[in-house]
Amino acid sequence: MSDRAHTEIRDEIAFARLDDGRANATLRFYFDFISHNAYLAWIQLPALAARTGHTIEPIPVLFAGLLAAHGQLGPAEVPAKLRWMTRDVLRKAKRLGIPLKPPAFHPFNPLPTLRVASLPALAPERARVVTVLFEATWARSLTVGEPDVVAAVLTEAGFDGPALLDEANSPAHKGRLREQTDAAIARGVFGVPTVEALGELFWGFDDLAHLEAFLRGEDPLSAAELEAWQHVPRAAERKRPG
Repeated sequence: MSDRAHTEIRDEIAFARLDDGRANATLRFYFDFISHNAYLAWIQLPALAARTGHTIEPIPVLFAGLLAAHGQLGPAEVPAKLRWMTRDVLRKAKRLGIPLKPPAFHPFNPLPTLRVASLPALAPERARVVTVLFEATWARSLTVGEPDVVAAVLTEAGFDGPALLDEANSPAHKGRLREQTDAAIARGVFGVPTVEALGELFWGFDDLAHLEAFLRGEDPLSAAELEAWQHVPRAAERKRPG
């Protein structure tokens, strides 16, 4: 992807409308800026939405909260998985032509980015804010765990960065991220990125192909087949520490 094309994606993420005027489904995109796969998925999702005639609703959630709720370790906490995932995401980024650089720190504190991206006042500009902050993290290697850096990035993009950070950290808005995370958990979200479409969850960048087939009515999975898998009895159970 050329720098010009990437800039156009950043500045002009469009939410598609069906030409015949039918109500189109919303794709709920659950993400945390800490995830490089969420970054890749976010850059690719607008084109998928345009092809299938759907809108996108970006929903920031705290990945650490999802992990805690489901008793999971993060990929970066499993050294062997981290080594594999680094190679995997770099291969995908190169294949897609998406700029990807090592972050300044990882893991890092994503709260400043997530809270500001959750502000109701930013709803009309949320897509652009999300793109700008993803790029700052994964294409520019900026220390987005620091509020001053986030404010500077937003100011550079034409927003009042310091004012937005103050608003995001105010008592009136500080709990919004937790509410969004809890709501996502209640809907079955366990990781990022996840796209919710018509009641189905599609997890991970690599699930976007399945998502598109589903939206086109070409899902190979049948209800009867799924039902059979949901009633397989357990014959053993792994002991968990604690």
